Amino acid sequence: MQLFIFVTLAAITFYTFGFGVTLWKGKQKISAIAVFFLTLAIIVLPFFSIF
Repeated sequence: MQLFIFVTLAAITFYTFGFGVTLWKGKQKISAIAVFFLTLAIIVLPFFSIF
């Protein structure tokens, strides 16, 4: 189950980061920065889990 959670989180992180890159290339810098912070939150948040 831990492996499934790790793979799912990695997939969501890569997809979100790719979306941020797409926004950056589309000259939407502010939105891209917001998405990059969201990606950072996805990476860091599991370390603060209660479980």
